[in-house]
Amino acid sequence: MFTGIITAVGRISEVRDLGATSAHGKQLLVHTPAGYLDDVALGDSIAINGACMTATAIDASAGSFAIDISAESLARTSGLERPGPVNLEKALRANDRLGGHIVSGHVDGIGTVSQFEPVGESWLLCILAPVGLAKYFAYKGSITINGVSLTVNQVEDLPQGCAISINLIPHTVQNTALHVLAKGDQVNLEIDTIARYVERMLSIDSGQKG
Repeated sequence: MFTGIITAVGRISEVRDLGATSAHGKQLLVHTPAGYLDDVALGDSIAINGACMTATAIDASAGSFAIDISAESLARTSGLERPGPVNLEKALRANDRLGGHIVSGHVDGIGTVSQFEPVGESWLLCILAPVGLAKYFAYKGSITINGVSLTVNQVEDLPQGCAISINLIPHTVQNTALHVLAKGDQVNLEIDTIARYVERMLSIDSGQKG
């Protein structure tokens, strides 16, 4: 489990094929800030842009770790198939502060950036999410975008999807990889865990009454 509070910005430095066909996944080499891996062990979970991955090799002295990502995971996420900056979060300990919200590290869908620009001292980030996720978004509700726990400020249902707007304070922009986003970029979305269970309970109740 995670909280959506980014603990470091790393960089995918290498992407290696695990096989010769599209059915094979990739091995990623990720570089981190100095000292970040000092308390990480082989097999530990690390969220990369919001996707929970397992460290399969660690070189703490070089500040790097490797993960193997399947073709299935690559097809359902964005930003993990090429070199570039990524948001990192280590798995939550039982005695850690829950500074964001409960995050599983399982990507529910891919959104597209429709707007990202400064407004006053902050930044406005607008995402067009898939229609199928629309029922999980609410004003002042939680959303995870590329692993970052954020608060939804506006929701608009459109024929082509669900438009959500988010206000980013300068600290968030400066201390995550969200600052590299541009209009048209794809992002990983994870809906709020509580919303997922509420939808399930309501659908079962509705079915029983019918």
